[in-house]
Amino acid sequence: MLKCSWTGITVGSYGDRVTHIPPADLAARLASGLLSFPVTHFDDDLAFDEPRYREHLAWQASSGVAGLFAAGGTGEGFSLTSAEIDTVVRAAVGEVGGRVPVVAPATGGTAQAVAQARAAAAAGAAGILLFPPYLTEASQAGIVAHVEAVCRATSLGVIVYSRANAVLEDVTVAELADRNPTLIGLKDGVGDIERMTRTYARVGDRLIYIGGLPTAETFALPLLQLGVSTYSSALYNFLPEFALRFHAAVRAQDRAAVYGMLNDFVLPYLDIRDRARGYSVSIIKAGLTAVGRDGGRVRPPLTDLTDGERADLARLIDKVRT
Repeated sequence: MLKCSWTGITVGSYGDRVTHIPPADLAARLASGLLSFPVTHFDDDLAFDEPRYREHLAWQASSGVAGLFAAGGTGEGFSLTSAEIDTVVRAAVGEVGGRVPVVAPATGGTAQAVAQARAAAAAGAAGILLFPPYLTEASQAGIVAHVEAVCRATSLGVIVYSRANAVLEDVTVAELADRNPTLIGLKDGVGDIERMTRTYARVGDRLIYIGGLPTAETFALPLLQLGVSTYSSALYNFLPEFALRFHAAVRAQDRAAVYGMLNDFVLPYLDIRDRARGYSVSIIKAGLTAVGRDGGRVRPPLTDLTDGERADLARLIDKVRT
């Protein structure tokens, strides 16, 4: 298992401080606890609302989360331009980068992903989450070339997201891990038991493995047995105490506690989430509003929860909120 301790090393200047974290140290830091993908706040015109976003990140960083992923899926990164992603990442680094590692996205085709990775390094991000390339399918060899281009673009640690049109087979993961020392992790958005078993058996603890299925809490306990030691919690956005209790129960393999919390909150929450496509993001912003922190609206093509659904969610949250 990775044994490195996390320390920030000042290496540049964005504002007053930029922290560079060596890839192995970043891997150890992220593997040590729960991860979160903060929502991105928009104003009434659906433009980025930086003051509200910074306020949210400061709150998120105060509860002991191991890493924050800016402009990710829950952060509606798919609806942001590259310039907006850079602004969001810089805001996150400026607000909490000295306390919590900020991982930035690299999205789209290879050229765009490389440009975003370099921009993230310049902004002071701690690492990169590489999303599947936009739209097109690709062979395993093509995915290897895509991942390696991003790994070569900066010295930051890279986590590759295996999902949709970029599902990595075990042999591919092993090849990438052997050839790219800055590749530190695999985020699994598929949930294929055999593929994950083969990957962990072949690659072992060379990488960290992050659960990336929505909603991650549902799969956290069984995936732990497959080497997936942590996961990204969207629930942490509005119920950080509950999310941390759940994560602790998973790590302790306390089945009674895990299934108690699944029945009390997570499964009824999923029933609301599944009422419309795209609600996996919309429901998080609605949850923030329900706890008095104003998550605001989602950008198209996503749609917001109805008033009735918001009321159902608020009643459910009241049952578990501490």
